[in-house]
Amino acid sequence: MSLWLVILFAGLLTFATRLSFILMLDRLKVPDWFRRGLRFVPVAVLSAIILPELATQNNTLALSLHNPQLFAGAIAILVAWRTRNVLLTIIAGMVALLIFQVLLGFI
Repeated sequence: MSLWLVILFAGLLTFATRLSFILMLDRLKVPDWFRRGLRFVPVAVLSAIILPELATQNNTLALSLHNPQLFAGAIAILVAWRTRNVLLTIIAGMVALLIFQVLLGFI
């Protein structure tokens, strides 16, 4: 039962934190340069999450031709850039990763 209370409390705390920023931005006059800068936050956060997964293998930096994640990530980036379709990007990246893992002998 205590695990469910922790999950519920964490969810409420996360919701309250996000809601406070939404309500605060409506009431405060934020400079235009700050609002323009906020548009780049999701891209920066997503990049910070994805790049380490693409560039490492077994917790070491692997910027080589033997890293299938790099090739699959490049394919996914190209698909995202050309189509702007999230689902197609995910599918293309996963299929490319599987193909490169088979070709490079990682499976």
